[in-house]
Amino acid sequence: MGLPKFTRPKTPATNSPSPYLYVANCGPAVGLSYDTIASVFSKFGEVKGVYAADESGTRVVVCYFEVTSAQQALTGLNEKSCPDLGGRSLHIRYSVIQPNCEAESLVNEHIPVSLLASEVNIPGLFLVHDFVSPQEEKELLAAVDERAWISLSKRRVQHYGYEFCYGTRNVDTKLHLGQLPSFVSPILERISLFPGLGSATSIVLDQLTVNEYPPGVGLSPHIDTHSAFEGLIFSLSLAGPCIMEFRRYLDGSWVPDGVSSDNKKGENAENCSNLVRKSIYLPPRSILLLSGEARYAWQHYIPHHKIDMVNESVIRRGARRVSFTFRKVLSGPCQCGFPQYCDSQR
Repeated sequence: MGLPKFTRPKTPATNSPSPYLYVANCGPAVGLSYDTIASVFSKFGEVKGVYAADESGTRVVVCYFEVTSAQQALTGLNEKSCPDLGGRSLHIRYSVIQPNCEAESLVNEHIPVSLLASEVNIPGLFLVHDFVSPQEEKELLAAVDERAWISLSKRRVQHYGYEFCYGTRNVDTKLHLGQLPSFVSPILERISLFPGLGSATSIVLDQLTVNEYPPGVGLSPHIDTHSAFEGLIFSLSLAGPCIMEFRRYLDGSWVPDGVSSDNKKGENAENCSNLVRKSIYLPPRSILLLSGEARYAWQHYIPHHKIDMVNESVIRRGARRVSFTFRKVLSGPCQCGFPQYCDSQR
């Protein structure tokens, strides 16, 4: 998904013709699937694809192979009621695709969303649905709402065990905040039986970050700093659903030292031919485990959307999404098997 790859036209529909049409009042948020839109526009010529123009779900870009097809579609549909699209009156202009990675953008703009970790096929990635009950979810949310929140620019957080420093993407091991709160003790006990881990695996977790995301707010692409945490990261999703995307740069591209990925425009993926992208749906009360390759070599992020397309279904983000991320602070340098992605071994 990611940020739009098309620029919104600034001039009327008489601007220079292109094979790309910016179509307003049209998209999944108004009940029109991409397949339906493509079917209507294909009457004017072969459609290469239909893509989100922005994050609203009400504007799309229809891409043709030929400029003449776009010209005919604009003439035939602009400012006219379309019975095959629910009688909606479309507002159409020519659009221009950003020059970088044009072909890859068209291929990857809509990544199939998996429902199971096995479908994503990233070693070390596990997802368990209904890890907590609706009543447990209610109690966990009530427990954190009784505590003080720290306000960031777009979301609120709480830290337990150790405070996470967003500027350095690390923790200060000398500043221990105390034991994890008692209200997560049942979660920690259940994690010890997590599927996919050997029975001999000893799970000790001493850091918890609680994130509250309002509608439309996500998380920028990042790999949790290798030198900050050990190899198991658990994330429990509560209250609202979301899509989590995973990205792997095959040459080991990395966020430069001292730059927080929250401040880096990392969603505009560069070096597209070097990038692999996958996506999974995280329903409320599910828990995700990042371990091995999934933890050390793949960036993960949550698109900044108010709605998500899960295959052909439109999923609206809830009034809030709250995540509990459990980790174990690392006391020494990382010695993982992925040195090209490791800040300790670069």
